[in-house]
Amino acid sequence: MRYPASEKLEIIRIVEQSHLPARRTLDQLGIPRRTFCRWYDRYIDGGPEALADRPSAPSRVWNRIPAEVHDQIIELALEQTELSPRELAVRFTDEKCHFVSEASVYRLLKAHDPITSPAYVVIKAADRFHTQTTRLGEMWQTDFTYFKIIGWRWMYLSTVLDDFSRYIIAWKLCTTMRAEDVTDTLDLALSASGCDQARVQHKPRLPSDNGPCYIASDLAEYIEANKMKHVRGAPFHPQTQGKIERWHQTMKNRILLENYFLPGDFEAQIEAFVEHYNHRRYHESLNNVTPADAYFGRAAAIIQQRERTKQKTIEHRRLQHRKLAA
Repeated sequence: MRYPASEKLEIIRIVEQSHLPARRTLDQLGIPRRTFCRWYDRYIDGGPEALADRPSAPSRVWNRIPAEVHDQIIELALEQTELSPRELAVRFTDEKCHFVSEASVYRLLKAHDPITSPAYVVIKAADRFHTQTTRLGEMWQTDFTYFKIIGWRWMYLSTVLDDFSRYIIAWKLCTTMRAEDVTDTLDLALSASGCDQARVQHKPRLPSDNGPCYIASDLAEYIEANKMKHVRGAPFHPQTQGKIERWHQTMKNRILLENYFLPGDFEAQIEAFVEHYNHRRYHESLNNVTPADAYFGRAAAIIQQRERTKQKTIEHRRLQHRKLAA
């Protein structure tokens, strides 16, 4: 129980004026002797004003982010308005070589009120897939998604995504969804990955849904000729291709913010976003490296460098705190 300064002073005067020993007086008042001694020492040293409660929190927090870093984070957030607090924290750490956490960036942006709710519902998936890949090229996910170009026609995007790194290996914008479109996209993927030239022990597995183009005999012959293995998911179970379905959602949330009236404009926008997704967008499930970093083997070095930056930042803040406290 906390006592205000006035009650502490009254208890001290009762003990001083009591004809009973201090211990018995305190027992009757229900005040621990150690607590009373602490009050009395403060009263003797500083008078009645010293009996006021002292804040338990320290006046200085050693790990506080400096004000100039606050300004730099806000400036980066205003320049890169499309980045989330997580992406801002990672971008700032990489570019400024000064570690800040996602939670710190969120609190700072929340205090300055530039954070708004998303215009779409974010659907959370499970923490991890039950059969995870362990290397590049072990499995490629492929699927179609469709778009309506106003006043023109429906367009269909065929994509091949590396399951391990989430890297978009190849894509093709089509006017139909035939087996020929799938094989053309796979040709681009085999060429881009080098699997059409290098000798590999195991070609990538290819999971897909049960669309007409994926159960066609032409595609089966193509996959057999290229020594690949085709795996079709259960009907009405899109989670089998969950990573490429998530890619479709991410892309459409950005691409469909504008209207397109010519296929060429739309294709250029998809190309620009694929470049951004592969090389600029930090992927949370990849420990906040880009798919290109994971695909080309740079992820481990980047994560180690960030850890070194974090340790240096913490040591610098601790040193600054000690200098101020000295």
